[in-house]
Amino acid sequence: MASATALLLLSWTYYVPPCYAPERTGCEKHDEQLAVWALEAWAAASAGALKLERVNDPRKARLQVAWAAAAEGLYGEAERVRQPDGSIGVRLNIRPVGRRHPDPLLRDTIVYLTVLHESGHAWGLAHTDAFEDIMYSFQYGGDLAEYFARYRRKLKQRADIASHSGLSEADVRHLRAALARAESLTRSNVQ
Repeated sequence: MASATALLLLSWTYYVPPCYAPERTGCEKHDEQLAVWALEAWAAASAGALKLERVNDPRKARLQVAWAAAAEGLYGEAERVRQPDGSIGVRLNIRPVGRRHPDPLLRDTIVYLTVLHESGHAWGLAHTDAFEDIMYSFQYGGDLAEYFARYRRKLKQRADIASHSGLSEADVRHLRAALARAESLTRSNVQ
């Protein structure tokens, strides 16, 4: 997502829809919870600087998750969108891995880490070349299967995802630095 830093905010409303059109998008009922866990992981990593509020109306959400179909060619993408009030928001287009995956925890890992990565762009984070970062970009190469498998190995059950953020120490440092810049800009604009 280009110029993500222009969207840096300390307080965000967000909307995560229930799974819709599962036959077209590949989403499953519990994908909604995976997306919420991903957003909450960033908020927890921010040490209180990033405030998130879930809303039930997508028109009131600064950040929206959308379940995308395979035909749309998306794996995960963060894009700027014009809000009904004229402001700029972010939509996370997430294409869940197909339903009935042979390893349901690997499937959930992929959905969770994709939401985690794409939402990082909303907070102003750029891609990195460090394989251990959630913001890692495969344009640098790397083993895609191992990227997801190393996280999957930490899980015994789906609920374990909530306690394993998937963020590296560098991801956390980059987030806190971006939020500190946003706070500094906010203060200078108020004065």
